[in-house]
Amino acid sequence: MTQSLGRPAARQGGAVSGEPQPSWGQSLRSLVSVHSVAGQVFLLQLTLTVLLVVAAGAALVLQARDSAMREAGQRSVATAESFAHSPGTLAAMKSADPGAVLQPSSEATRKATGVDYVVTFSPEGIRWSHPDPRLIGKHVVGSFEPALAGRTTTSTFNTSVGPAVNTTVPVTDTDGSVVGLVSVGITVENVNAGVSGRLPLLVGSAVGALLVVTAGSVLVSKRVRRQTHGLDPAQLSRMYEHHDAVLHAVKEGVLITSGDGRLLLANDEAKRLLGLPPGAEGQAVAELGLPPHMAELLVTERVVTDEVHRAGDRLLAVNVRSTALYGGPAGNAVTLRDSTELRALAGRAQAARERLQLLYDAGVRIGTTLDVVRTAEELSQVAVPRFADVASVELLDGVMRGGEPGGDIAEMRRTAVTGISRKDVFYPVGELIRFVPSTPMAKSMSTGHAVLEEDLGTARAWRMQDPERARRILEHGIRSLISVPLKARGVVLGLANFWRVEGTGSFESEDLSTAEELAARAAVAIDNARRFTREHAMAVTLQRSLLPGELPEQSALEVAHRYLPAEAGVGGDWFDLIPLPGARVALVVGDVVGHGVRAAATMGQLRTAVHNFSSLDLTPDELLSHLDDQVARIDADAAREGDSEGDGARIVGATCLYAIYDAVTGHVAMASSGHPGPAVVLPDGTVTLLDVPVSPPLGLGDSMPIETLELLLPEGSQLVLYTDGLIEDRHRDFDTGVEMLRSVLSHGAHRTPQETCTQVLDAVMPERPDDDVALMVARTRLLDPGRVAERDVPSDPAAVAPVRSACLRQLESWGLDDIGFSAELVLSELITNAIRHGTQPVKVRLLYDRNLICEVSDGSSTAPHLRRAATTDEGGRGLFLVAHYAERWGTRYSPRGKVIWAELSPHAGEPEPAADLGDDFLDQWVEPDS
Repeated sequence: MTQSLGRPAARQGGAVSGEPQPSWGQSLRSLVSVHSVAGQVFLLQLTLTVLLVVAAGAALVLQARDSAMREAGQRSVATAESFAHSPGTLAAMKSADPGAVLQPSSEATRKATGVDYVVTFSPEGIRWSHPDPRLIGKHVVGSFEPALAGRTTTSTFNTSVGPAVNTTVPVTDTDGSVVGLVSVGITVENVNAGVSGRLPLLVGSAVGALLVVTAGSVLVSKRVRRQTHGLDPAQLSRMYEHHDAVLHAVKEGVLITSGDGRLLLANDEAKRLLGLPPGAEGQAVAELGLPPHMAELLVTERVVTDEVHRAGDRLLAVNVRSTALYGGPAGNAVTLRDSTELRALAGRAQAARERLQLLYDAGVRIGTTLDVVRTAEELSQVAVPRFADVASVELLDGVMRGGEPGGDIAEMRRTAVTGISRKDVFYPVGELIRFVPSTPMAKSMSTGHAVLEEDLGTARAWRMQDPERARRILEHGIRSLISVPLKARGVVLGLANFWRVEGTGSFESEDLSTAEELAARAAVAIDNARRFTREHAMAVTLQRSLLPGELPEQSALEVAHRYLPAEAGVGGDWFDLIPLPGARVALVVGDVVGHGVRAAATMGQLRTAVHNFSSLDLTPDELLSHLDDQVARIDADAAREGDSEGDGARIVGATCLYAIYDAVTGHVAMASSGHPGPAVVLPDGTVTLLDVPVSPPLGLGDSMPIETLELLLPEGSQLVLYTDGLIEDRHRDFDTGVEMLRSVLSHGAHRTPQETCTQVLDAVMPERPDDDVALMVARTRLLDPGRVAERDVPSDPAAVAPVRSACLRQLESWGLDDIGFSAELVLSELITNAIRHGTQPVKVRLLYDRNLICEVSDGSSTAPHLRRAATTDEGGRGLFLVAHYAERWGTRYSPRGKVIWAELSPHAGEPEPAADLGDDFLDQWVEPDS
C-alpha cells in the first residue's frame, strides 16, 4: 500500500512525465480504499513506529554491549599472546629474578594497549608482575589449570581489580614445558563505559528515525489527498468504473504479466486476439495454450517495439515494456495491435521498393560499354530473374551497324537471350526475325507502347508467327509475355520481350510501366552505343586512310610496323617512313592525345606537315621546330573558331619523334618533341633505350631550341620506335612497361622485324589497351661501298671535263651506259654552278642505289633557283636542263655548306633530247686535247 501511495499524483492530461503508472483498475481500487481509512492508518502508523523505535533501541543497546564484550576478549587475547611470544619473555621467566625484568615490560605493554592489567606468574601461581606492586609475589586468583596444559583460555570472573574479561596464555620452553603464564584482562566496568558512550548516538538515531517516519506519514497522507483531488470514495468508485470500461473497450490488446510469468490482467481485445480461455488471469502464461514464441514474448526481459508476430491467422504488432525499469514490481506491460489488414499494403510497398531497386540497378548496369550488342545483353541480364524468367532483345540491322534506324521495322535481328538453355525453343542470337502484324511484338512496334499477353496458351494471334516454335515455348512452361519497343529520341531501335514461366505468376497491367521504364533506359544506352559505333567506324576509316598503307620501297632499312587502335576508340597515333635523297630514310612516330574523329584528323594534319617539311630535306631539329610552329598556328586558328562556335578545342599533348638514317655511313640523327626515345638492338643482342633529349610537346615549345642525338649504328641493328600506349597502362607504370620491352628485345637480335613486332606486342601490349599503339621496327642496311664514288673538284672550269669523264667511266662500270648522256648533262651543270657560284671544297659523289644519285657539294649556303630564261639571257638554262633530265632534284644544307642532288632512274631509258638544246648545252664544255 505504501508503494502505491508513494507514486506521483495524476495530473490533468496524463501522468507525470517519466513516472510509471499502475494499471487503471489497480490504481483506482487503491485510491478508494486508501481515502476511506487514511485517518486510522496515520494513528496506527505512529503507534507502531514508536514501539518499533523503542524495541530497536533496546536491541541496539544489548547488541552494543555484546559487541563490546567480544571486542574486549579479542583485545585481551591479542595482547596476551603478543606479550607471551615477544622476544625476551621466555628468557626473563627463566632468569634468577623474573620480576625485575617482567614488571617494567608488563606495565609498558598495559599502558600501550589500554588493557586494565598484564600479569605474569610462575607455574605455581606466584605473580612476577602486577599493576599493584603490593600483589607481586602473592598467589593469583582463580584457576589456571587449562593454561598449564598448554592452552590459551579466555573467561570472565572476579579478579583482584574486579570483574574482568581475562585471557591466560602459557609460555613454553623449547622442550614444551610451561615456564610461566601471562594474564591480560579488561574490566567489565570499562566495557560498560564504552557502551554508555554510544548510548547518545543510539538514542539520537532512534529519535531521528521516529521523526522521519512521522514526517513521512504526514507527507504520504497529504500526497494521497493530492492524488485524489479531494474526491470522496463514491466519486473514486465511479471513476474506476469508467476507466475500467475504457480499458476493455479499446481496440488494442493490453496485458499485464508478473515477474514470475503469470498473467495479471488482460482486456477484452487481448483475449480476442490471443484466443485466451476464460479465467486466464492469475494463470501462468506458459499454460494458456499460446504459441511458444508468443508465450515467450509476453514474459521476455527485453524491450520490444512494434515487432510483428503471427498468432494463428493474425499478424500482431507487439510492444513490451518492463514495469521494473520504472520503479514498479517485476513484470511486463504488453500491448497488441492487429496488423493483418496492413499485410497486403506492405506487400505492395515491398513490390514497389523492389521495382525501384530494379530500375536503379538497370541505370547502373545497362550501358557500361559503348557496344550495341553488349548493351542489349546487359538489358536481358538485368531483367532476369528479378522481373522476368526469360528476356530477349531484337534490334534493327542498321542499329547494330551503327547506322540510322530505318527500313522495315517489323524485321529485326535477335541480339540477346537470357534465362533459357534450350536452343530449339527461342530464335537463336543472330537470327533475322520478321514479326507478323498479329503478334504482340508487331503491335508494340506500331503503337510505340508495351503490349501485355497475360496467357499465351489462349492467345491465338501470337501463335501465327511460328506455330511450331510457339508450341515448344508453351511446352517449356512459358505462359506470359510483355513486348515493349526500344525507343530513343522518338526513333524505334528495336524490341525487348519479357517472358514468365508457369508457377512464378503472370505479368499484370502494373508491370507494363516497369517494362517500359527498363526499355527506355536501355534504349538511350543502345542509341548512345549506336552513335559511338558510327563515329568509331568513321574515325577508323579516317585513321586508316591517313596512315600509310604500304611503306614506300627503299634499300636503307628493312621495316615492319603495327598499328592497333584502342578498345575505346581510334586515337591519334601514327607512324611513317619517308625516303630522302642520298640513300637516306626518315622514320617518324607520333601521338595525338585523345580519341575519335578530331584526334584522327589532327594526326592527318601533322603527318601531312611532316611530309611537307621533309621534302625540304631539313635536319630533325629544324623539322620539329617548323612542326611546332605549325601546331601553334593550328591551335590559334582553332581558338578563333572556338570563340565564335563555342568550341575552342586545341591540340594539346601531340608528340613526335623524327629520325634520319643514312645508309651510306650508318649514321642516325634524331630529335624528339615530348615523345619517348626508341630502343636500339645491336647485332650482338645489346639493348639500349636511347636517351633522346626531349623537348616540350608540339605547340608548347615557345620557340625553345630542340637538341639532336646522333649515333653510328652497325649494319643489322634494329631501331624500335613506338608510342606510349605500348608501355603505359592504368594498371602499370611507365618504368614497368620499359623493362618489359627491354626484356623481350634482349632475346631478339636475330629476329626479323616482323618477328620482333609480333614478340613485342605479345609480351608488352596491355590486355585491354585504353590507348592506341603504333610500333615500327627497322633493321639497318649499308649501301655497298662499290656503289659509292666520290671525287674532289678543283676551283677551275677546266676541271669539269676530266671529272665528267671519270664519272662516265664509273657509270660504265655500274652498267649504266643507257643514262650516260643524261648524267653527263646533269653533272656538267651542277659542277659548273658549284665552281662559278660556290666555294671550296667542291666534291662530286655518285650513289647507285635504286636510282643513280648525283650529288655536288660546296662550302656555300646559296641555293640555286629554277627559272625560265628570257631569249636575251646568256645563261639561266642549266637548272632547266637538270629538271628536264632528272626524275627529282633538290638542295639540302649541311653544317659546312650545301649539296645539290639529282636522281636519274636507270630504267627510264635514254631520252631523246632536242637537237639544238643538247648540242648547244654540250658545246659549252669542250674537252681539251690530250
